[in-house]
Amino acid sequence: MTSQPAAAHAATTEDFIRNLASVNQRIASACTAAGRDIDSVRLLPVTKTISTERLELAIAAGVDTLGENKVQEAQGKHEYFREKFPHLRYAIIGPLQTNKAKFVAQFADEFHALDSVKLAETLQRRLELEDRSLEVFIQVNTSGEESKSGIQASEAAGLLAALAPLDRLTPVGLMTMAANTSDEHEVRGSFSSLHQTLEQLQPNAPESFKHLSMGMSGDYELAIAEGATVVRVGQGIFGARNYA
Repeated sequence: MTSQPAAAHAATTEDFIRNLASVNQRIASACTAAGRDIDSVRLLPVTKTISTERLELAIAAGVDTLGENKVQEAQGKHEYFREKFPHLRYAIIGPLQTNKAKFVAQFADEFHALDSVKLAETLQRRLELEDRSLEVFIQVNTSGEESKSGIQASEAAGLLAALAPLDRLTPVGLMTMAANTSDEHEVRGSFSSLHQTLEQLQPNAPESFKHLSMGMSGDYELAIAEGATVVRVGQGIFGARNYA
C-alpha cells in the first residue's frame, strides 16, 4: 500500500519528495508490466487549487511543470513564479474559451484540450502577436459522456489537417479523459480507443504527433498499459483538493 500524500497543513519538501518518488515508482512498475521503457512516460503534475506556498515546496522537490485547468489561476502562478523559477513549464489541461486564448499565448507551453479549428486559429493569431509557439494535444471524447469535452474520434483527422498551416501550433498528440466508472474494462477501453486513433492518424501526421495524454491519479496505471506517454497526476502528489 502506498503512503498517502501529506496533509496541506503539514507539508514539507521531504513530503513532496516522497510523494513524487511513490508516483514515479508506480509509473515505472506499470511500464515494466506493459513491457515499456520507463522513460517513455512523462509525469505531468496537476497543480490546480494548490497554493503558491505549497507549490514552492513541490518545486524544490522536483516539480518542473504546472498543469492547470483554469487559465486565470495558471496565469497568476506564472506571474508569481516567473522570476524565481524561470525554468517552470505551464500546461493548460482544461477547456479553453476563445476569449481566453490571448492569455494562454502569453505564457503556456502546452495546451491539452484543443477541440476546434476556431480555437486553433485564434491561438495562432495570438501566438503570432506574442512571437511564441505552443504544443497542442487534440482532445477526443472517448467515453461518449456529455460531461466530457473533446471532439469525436472521426473528427480528429480533419482538425489535425487544419493545423498544418498554423505554424505557431505544434501538434504533439491526443488527449482524453476516461469514462467515469469503476469498471476497469471500460476505463481501459477509453484509453485503447485513443491509442487506436493516434495510430490511424500518424501516417499523415507530423513527426511530433506521437503522444497520448491520458490517465489521472485514479487510473494512470491502466492508461500506461494502453500506451499513455503523459499522465496527469494531482492528488497522488498533493493530496485531496480544497475547492473552497
